[in-house]
Amino acid sequence: MELLSRVILAAALALIMWSAIWFWRKKTPIEPHHTPKALIVEGPYRVSRNPIYLALVMLTAASALGAGSVFGLFVTLALWRVLDTRFAAIEEELLKETFGGEAESYLAQTRRWI
Repeated sequence: MELLSRVILAAALALIMWSAIWFWRKKTPIEPHHTPKALIVEGPYRVSRNPIYLALVMLTAASALGAGSVFGLFVTLALWRVLDTRFAAIEEELLKETFGGEAESYLAQTRRWI
């Protein structure tokens, strides 16, 4: 389990960094619920609409696996649910308001998670 935990941890950290680079390239705020200046559809955003949130769930899962904690896996599921309903869904509405049809097309073509 320790090796699996480390692999997931490394992948999650790499995903966060790769995703953050795209915010920097597009000069758009990375903070949740801030109005975006650009619609990012490149890099990890080609596969997942929320790669940073996905990485946070992966980090939590890696910690739970590394600690051998069943409770930690429940925490991981709770985190996923909060990110899905309180962050991702709200941010997608903001994308539609800001970018209109371009955002709607992206949302229709790209999965929210993986």
